[in-house]
Amino acid sequence: MTTIRFKKFDIEAYKPGKSGIKKLKNIVKLSANESALGISARVKKVISNKNLNFSRYPDGKSKVLRIRISKKFKCDKERIICGAGSDEVIQMLCQLFLKPKDEVIVPQFSFLMYRIYAKVVGANVIFAKEKKFKISIQEIIKKVSKKTKIVFVANPNNPTGTYLTKYELLELRKKLRKDILLVVDDAYAEYMRNIDYKSGLTLFKNKQNVFILRTFSKIYGLSSLRIGWGYGSKKIIDALNIIKPPFNVNEVAQKAAVESLKDSKFISRSIKHNIFYATKLKFFLHKYDIYSNEVSANFLLLDFAKCKIKAKYFYEKLKMKGIILRSTEDGYKMKNMLRLTVGSKNDNIKFMKTVESIFNKWKIYY
Repeated sequence: MTTIRFKKFDIEAYKPGKSGIKKLKNIVKLSANESALGISARVKKVISNKNLNFSRYPDGKSKVLRIRISKKFKCDKERIICGAGSDEVIQMLCQLFLKPKDEVIVPQFSFLMYRIYAKVVGANVIFAKEKKFKISIQEIIKKVSKKTKIVFVANPNNPTGTYLTKYELLELRKKLRKDILLVVDDAYAEYMRNIDYKSGLTLFKNKQNVFILRTFSKIYGLSSLRIGWGYGSKKIIDALNIIKPPFNVNEVAQKAAVESLKDSKFISRSIKHNIFYATKLKFFLHKYDIYSNEVSANFLLLDFAKCKIKAKYFYEKLKMKGIILRSTEDGYKMKNMLRLTVGSKNDNIKFMKTVESIFNKWKIYY
């Protein structure tokens, strides 16, 4: 009998935050760092357009979108590549740069797809310890070897919510060998209003050995359409375009992304909403000795070390009430913690009322 053989990977599959609960409706999903305000009115108009032609292939080069991105962020359209989410761009980078036994450095707690795509092509993933859940430049530099090809950092970081200041990020690039590609994931950059922060795109727009990742899944609310982009040297972009699937970004996603970039009022409203409710949630949870990171992106990492109840118990009690947070034990291996996405006004109010009821019911007073 002929046996079909295939590669076997020593990889733990990505497990996304839960989206539903059996037998419960009207779920409050605070597990995936999605947009609290949904999508802009301009995007709604595009996706409801009855004249969209689904029988034709989309523009394989996403030309109109790249032009719009270049105008919005004052960068070169020829150095932009679009993907089916920034995930696809990460995958292509690993295919382009890595061969078996090469090394990739990632922070101890970081977006899981960096390590997954690196392992798929046979590279070794090296973890750099974090200090108080913050990326450590010193620990990254310690891990650099002759085999190091890529260093991935998300700034602000997911799932910790901490961030490197503009000076720290510049220092990291300075201390790395010039032939190591630094990949800076700006997924949450639009939310950042901290004065000591600058996005990777702002800091490294003209660097040849830095690659920037961006997404439309967060503040723009286009998670379901799967669209993101990358910015790098012309040489890197040209090489990525050779291995890029021919029609990787669908027409609806391209048009929606273009319109989302035009709606500056929606973005401003989203930022204000996030700052207000992230701060409100942070200090509300402090009452119960549940501590979290400084307000930065659209989520908080909740630490239950000083709380009278455990994270797992808290998670299950919320789930019984139809509220889903992100467990950090799966994949991230972070115990007694949870990640909370900043939700809509109603979602945040329901969450806070439910938390109060959990502590009051069990006579856990503060």
